[in-house]
Amino acid sequence: MTAPGGADIDISTDRARMDVDAICGFLARSYWAEGIPREVVALAIENSLCFGAFDGARQIGFTRVVTDYATFAYVADVYVLEEYRGRGISKMLMAAMRAHAGLQGLRRWHLATRDAHGLYRQFGFSALADPGRHMELVDAEVYLRTRAAK
Repeated sequence: MTAPGGADIDISTDRARMDVDAICGFLARSYWAEGIPREVVALAIENSLCFGAFDGARQIGFTRVVTDYATFAYVADVYVLEEYRGRGISKMLMAAMRAHAGLQGLRRWHLATRDAHGLYRQFGFSALADPGRHMELVDAEVYLRTRAAK
């Protein structure tokens, strides 16, 4: 695919192409997964449907979907490297994800974001219709404890 601005960007779900070190490098400094250990990233990739954005062999973007392929999907870890932003690559990742044959007919999609609401609205996401029905269990210190235990 050609991204706006002319760059040829390849979107792939080939798990063998996913650059675990690059993905971990980005996620470990993100606001949502700060300090995440490499082994956790590798396990998450292994157990998710992943979409990578590539400029040649270089991985420049990523998202993963945690799903049962029948009723539910959770979108996680969406990013594009800073120097590639503003070129439509996040939209390419989202479009590829939403078009994936294995993700059609799901009843519910979910994601959490602090700052990308505009992107996700373009793909049909909205605020929770009934937030009172949703609950969560968050362990914000898990990566710190994991690191300290080593």
